[in-house]
Order: sequence, then C-alpha cells, then structure tokens
Amino acid sequence: MPAWASGALVHTAPATPERPITVLWVPNTAPRIPFGRILLRWENATGSGWDVTARLGLATTDVLLASWPGAGDDWPRLVRPTLHEVTGLCSSLRVAIAALELANQLAES
Repeated sequence: MPAWASGALVHTAPATPERPITVLWVPNTAPRIPFGRILLRWENATGSGWDVTARLGLATTDVLLASWPGAGDDWPRLVRPTLHEVTGLCSSLRVAIAALELANQLAES
C-alpha cells in the first residue's frame, strides 16, 4: 500500500474468484468512509503474512467490519466472501432507504 494512502476503498467485490476485487486508493487526507462502502487496509504481519482490516462506513461513523491477522498471500481470496456479502447488504439497504423516503414524500403530498 502506498505510504500516502489510508487504505483502498472497495469498488466491486465479485462473488467469483476469477474476477478481481477492484479498489480505489484513498489518501490519508480523505474525509470519512462513505455510507455502505468498505475500506481495506493491509500491512505486513509480524512473522509472516498480512494483517488485513476492513472498515465499513455507516451514516455517522465507520466501524471495524472484520480483521484477518496474519493472513497468507492469498488474502484477497479469504476476504472476498465478506466483502461481497456486505456490499450486497448495503446496496439493498440503500434501495430500502430510497423507497422509504419516497413513501414518506408521497404520504406528505
């Protein structure tokens, strides 16, 4: 990971390992993680492997979603199921929020 980056914002997390997890580097100066987005961070583990963490952006803060201490070099394969499921859940939540907001607007008119 570049020294200037706080992590990598997950853009897509396909279910199949044949397709890559696409990310966007996030600079240390960036504002907080957007709602429903996941920020990955990895660094060399003591001994061997990688210490990988995932943070999830919520409405007012971000939270630790998961951590994989001492993960092997195949860590993207290890974290993929979590990333895929959480991005799907957040997408569904966004749709539900939009539907609720629309229903509220219609009820007020």
